[in-house]
Amino acid sequence: MRHRVLGGTGIEVSPYCLGTMMFGAVGNADHDDCARIVHAALDEGINFVDTADMYSRGESETIVGKALKGRRDDVVLATKFHFPLGEGPNRGGNSRRHVVRAVEDSLRRLGTDWIDLYQVHRPDHTTDVEETLSALTDLVHQGKIRAFGCSTFPAEQIVEAYHVAERRGLQRFRTEQPPYSVLARGVERHVLPTAQRLGMGVLTWSPLASGFLTGRYRKGRALDLSSGRPALHPDRFDPSAPRTAAKLEAVEQLVGVAAEVGCSLPELAIAFPLAHPAVTSVIIGPRTMEQLRGTLKGMSVVLDDAVLDRIDAIVPPGTDVYPPDGVWAPPALTTPALRRRPVASRPAA
Repeated sequence: MRHRVLGGTGIEVSPYCLGTMMFGAVGNADHDDCARIVHAALDEGINFVDTADMYSRGESETIVGKALKGRRDDVVLATKFHFPLGEGPNRGGNSRRHVVRAVEDSLRRLGTDWIDLYQVHRPDHTTDVEETLSALTDLVHQGKIRAFGCSTFPAEQIVEAYHVAERRGLQRFRTEQPPYSVLARGVERHVLPTAQRLGMGVLTWSPLASGFLTGRYRKGRALDLSSGRPALHPDRFDPSAPRTAAKLEAVEQLVGVAAEVGCSLPELAIAFPLAHPAVTSVIIGPRTMEQLRGTLKGMSVVLDDAVLDRIDAIVPPGTDVYPPDGVWAPPALTTPALRRRPVASRPAA
């Protein structure tokens, strides 16, 4: 497996990154089985493992830490912070207060002295980005992290952080972790070109588009809404909804492309983001050993220009067939008070 340099850090990582969101209560609660998945991935040449403190409320980090005992030096380990794990104020976000606490908690759960890539899981409009960059820079100087990056940041905030770091003499975001798949290509408009211009590494998530690119959900077939993601978010899998219908229509065409290439639909889906020159590594998130082995079968799949042209014809570049699950929503859109000028009080009659 050929390695790629991660955002100018000199750290070399595999083009597949093992994502562990499905380790723990929300996915695979068998710690020993999860450890076997980690070991199998490492044995196949994957040296990049990504987790987050909020995955199963810290359980994923604990599982990863146990699985990496005796193999830690051979692994580039990434984790993330931002989401609160407890009740009350100051238990989440991107403030120095939270960053300092979160990194210590992650180091303890992971059973390690350092984190190779520490990522800000989402933007925080209540915290000045200089505050966050300053805290992260201090962690690098202390040796607790080697580099840091961001996840699901819009291009304008990536640029803002870059200029703040340059102006204040702070270290900068070295990576961005956006959602990217055949069905969610919106990051091609601004995020990926921005990352390229700034020399950032990119590790993408959700290449299977929340399961739609596994081939499990097909047009004209009954969808099982009793378990998994469909049970949690039935509205996203309702075949009568226009967005679901659009996804299913695209899947039918992509199945045909995969057949002509001689690979499965999931193999085509995972090979797609790796074809973009901005992408360093694509995160795969198996829940079972079977899923891991199925994914690894596609490591040799490389998409040529003719195939990529056909995909462009089905889902045009820069187009989201659906809004990717879990993306950051700007407060200016979610908080009415931020986009409505207060009505001036009228003088009393």
